[in-house]
Amino acid sequence: MFRNQNRFSFMSIGLARLINRPTFWSAATCRRFQSADVSAHSKVRGFTLLEIMLAVAILGMMAIAIFRFVQTNLTALQFSSETAAVDAQYDGLRDLLTTQWQSLSPLRAKMFGEPFKLNDRERDEIRWNCSAGPGLLTRYAPGEFTVVLRLQPANDKSDRLDLGILRKPQDDSDTAEGHETWVPLIKNVSSLEITYFDPRQNTWLPRSPGGNLPSLVKISIGRPDAAGPWEAIIPLRRTPYLY
Repeated sequence: MFRNQNRFSFMSIGLARLINRPTFWSAATCRRFQSADVSAHSKVRGFTLLEIMLAVAILGMMAIAIFRFVQTNLTALQFSSETAAVDAQYDGLRDLLTTQWQSLSPLRAKMFGEPFKLNDRERDEIRWNCSAGPGLLTRYAPGEFTVVLRLQPANDKSDRLDLGILRKPQDDSDTAEGHETWVPLIKNVSSLEITYFDPRQNTWLPRSPGGNLPSLVKISIGRPDAAGPWEAIIPLRRTPYLY
């Protein structure tokens, strides 16, 4: 019986030690984890100067690429806007001449055209008679006028030519040069060629046929900003070849 009691006491002591041992291991384990975390944290370092310089260089290259892309798009947009504005001027000229010449009276118009050339460049002109209205670009001018479509220097000291119309009253008392008015239509034009269609010969003529209103008038304008001239065919009356 004494042996059994000693055995029971020994087992109780061992069981107590076994129960208390995990608590001791947990504390030790926590201390090891804390020391490992502190050592790992102590090994974390910041960015070096070389890494910062590389990052700044990459950002700079990206900024330059974006700037060039935006600048190229803005330049292309500006160029296309200017080109569209110039094309709109020529389209407006075609509409203006069509309105003018189709409103002319066949009996009073007396349209004449002569070919001229200066420095191997065409500088033709065409003239007609009309009163106030689309043919004169005004509704309030009294009497009859002679209107000339031609090229004229921008000023006395400039070699640049402008396309426009010269309006001159037909009244003898108003034939002074001061009463002439010049209306520029398109600036910086290199040449002007005007031809007239003859339906009887089925060909284009350099001169207006006999002062009568021609069937078709072709305007060819040399553009310094384009490889080829701008052309427009303006109908004045219906012909068998135009429907």
